[in-house]
Amino acid sequence: MDRADAKTWDTLARRYGAQERLELRAIDTALALAAPTAGERLVDLGTGTGLVLRRLATLSEHPRAAVGIDRSAGMLARAGRLPAGCSVLRADARAVPLPDGWADVVCCAYLLHLLEPQERRDVLAEAHRLLRERPAARLVVVTMWIDESRPLGRLTGRALGLAADARPAAWGGLRPLDPTQDVVAAGFEVTRRIALSRGGYPSLVVETRPSLGDP
Repeated sequence: MDRADAKTWDTLARRYGAQERLELRAIDTALALAAPTAGERLVDLGTGTGLVLRRLATLSEHPRAAVGIDRSAGMLARAGRLPAGCSVLRADARAVPLPDGWADVVCCAYLLHLLEPQERRDVLAEAHRLLRERPAARLVVVTMWIDESRPLGRLTGRALGLAADARPAAWGGLRPLDPTQDVVAAGFEVTRRIALSRGGYPSLVVETRPSLGDP
């Protein structure tokens, strides 16, 4: 599915936890925007080691049920103890074994920038399906992002792309990505964008809601 296969992610899982602190600020920002309530259900696509699920415990109010989806058994094995109501499920983020409209909130943190364009479309279509016809449905996306309108940003972005192509086993295929065009094409309206450049990975947090009608 992504530029690095499941076996690569199983291998990366052994040291993935060491860098989770660099994701914390963006993930906490995403959860603050998502603001799940006690009566809602949440799906975390590409949950990895379950950091999004574990951070739910820090909220004053958290969903009655939350499911983390990932295809890497190695990553899921390192999720550790999760808050009440949270679970993980080994599955492809393009084909989640949950019914249409199951979720009120979908999170997709640090996944889309690992994918090819068609795969991003497929994942976002699945997010749309999971949120179908929910009145207050929302999708929050986090990607690694560098402002390439600036010379240093362009150089950094190119360097990361070359490194990811040369050593996918080390980088997981990562390339910086602004997901705005992808989410709009998938039938979502962007309601807020927050760029984070300090206190962790340079990241873009995008809050969206499904547009009226199907994508």
